[in-house]
Amino acid sequence: CFDSVSVCFSKGLGAPVGSALCGSRDFIARARRVRKMAGGAMRQAGGLAAAASYALDHHVERLADDHALARRLADGLAGIDGLVVEAPQTNILFVDLTGAARERSQGLLDHLAHEGVQATGLYRLRFVTHLDVDAAGVDRAVAAIRSFFQA
Repeated sequence: CFDSVSVCFSKGLGAPVGSALCGSRDFIARARRVRKMAGGAMRQAGGLAAAASYALDHHVERLADDHALARRLADGLAGIDGLVVEAPQTNILFVDLTGAARERSQGLLDHLAHEGVQATGLYRLRFVTHLDVDAAGVDRAVAAIRSFFQA
């Protein structure tokens, strides 16, 4: 159970920037105060808001594609020794490195970067599918990871 949720309009929905923060009135009041203290106010943000509004009107249904691509990535990585692949519930996939794979984690990250695949983490990798990731990109990521562990 969560008291708040943050929704990003850029990654999955394709807006240039923007997020929405949802929570109780008290939570939002505190968040606004923290934002002001951190200098987080924007002026003339109507154009950015319009882009986020467009994304909400036109790109929400395609979020299911991102979830399917995360499952495709998980399926492609299943069975690789040293990888524990969590079944994704959204467009985010976590992969834990164990044993010898864990010892090679930095090399894997370097290899992925060289192959144009972005992942964060060191021993627990995080992959995110979004509007700019297609099936070919997922397949390229799977091939890059498989080739690293076969070498």
